[in-house]
Amino acid sequence: MLEAKGYDVVAEAETGERALELSRNLHPDIVLMDLEMPEMGGLEATRRLTEGGSGARVVVLTASRDDRRLVEAMQAGAQGYLLKTLEPDRLFDLLDGVVQGEPALEADLAQRALQRLALGQGGRKDPLRLTEREEEVLRWMAGGVTSTRALAVRLGVTERTVKFHIGNVLEKLQVSSRAEAVSVALREGLVKPEES
Repeated sequence: MLEAKGYDVVAEAETGERALELSRNLHPDIVLMDLEMPEMGGLEATRRLTEGGSGARVVVLTASRDDRRLVEAMQAGAQGYLLKTLEPDRLFDLLDGVVQGEPALEADLAQRALQRLALGQGGRKDPLRLTEREEEVLRWMAGGVTSTRALAVRLGVTERTVKFHIGNVLEKLQVSSRAEAVSVALREGLVKPEES
């Protein structure tokens, strides 16, 4: 299916260790990572890949709806967490977004992860100074609305204004992509997602 949609599949790996080795040698743009693999699981492989600075965007593709695994995957640096039951068209829409730096995360999963983090944390000691509008933009992104056009519609502003707010959010969170901003929001429990 990937090749039929124009993606070049450069390798397949049956273990986390092999996925790391192939990623180091082949420098893929995206790594679709399963969580359940022999020798080294997908979470550890994701952590090593992202910490190693490979530049590959890791998207977990799994059957697990476990909120704990979702949070762990995002904390390990995954740019997305997709279920294997996802409709193919939606899968490719989300993967296309990953290429543009957007997170691949369905709204219901993002909301559950944020709720889990909020329950498990007592709050951030050094709160980030986001404006109300920047927090609103971050809430929508954490809720799965990540494209500039969709955010502009939700907020009732121009796409240029959305880009301005996103630029501020990225700068204040000290990240370089929307996916990383959502990851920080998930990790730190900064916001509750907007309702879809």
